[in-house]
Amino acid sequence: MGKVLLVNGSPHKNGNTAAALKIMEKELHEQGFDTFWFQLDEKPVRGCIDCRNCVSGHRCVFQDDRCNELIESILEADAVVIGTPVYFAGPSGALTALLDRAFYAAANFGQLFKGKPAAAVATCWRAGATPAIDRINKYFTFSQMPVVSSEYWNGYLGPDDSFGIGVLKTLAANMADMLRK
Repeated sequence: MGKVLLVNGSPHKNGNTAAALKIMEKELHEQGFDTFWFQLDEKPVRGCIDCRNCVSGHRCVFQDDRCNELIESILEADAVVIGTPVYFAGPSGALTALLDRAFYAAANFGQLFKGKPAAAVATCWRAGATPAIDRINKYFTFSQMPVVSSEYWNGYLGPDDSFGIGVLKTLAANMADMLRK
């Protein structure tokens, strides 16, 4: 029926952000959708320097990290979920640097992601989930990507967060419904 890209914006492959995305993955599979992953690694990610080399090719000129791989993964997907840990009241710095460059190259000069449903998920201990979600949603709205929502903010505190688990399951079901339409 379709493929959903799950972006783990944490360098931890088995941390809370991965756990949140796995909750959504399970629900998406139950709804008949395939998923594939983009895992942020522990390697440094450079920020955008507004060199504008991406204007014509819609890819970042820097080849020393995975920015262009992320662009290709989003293009391959029918929908996108970006998960981030919250270290300090927003998305992780490495994820933000990667998203800045990927969306600048692919959306600012060509709207390559237009129409792909997208959702943001934040994991944290206490506060900062809503600013992180808001920041990620700005990439989507600028790119003309419909933002999928749940019945509450898409935050997840960990395995004992039954409310957050329910929010993520609803988010995945809503993503599946949007993809069917």
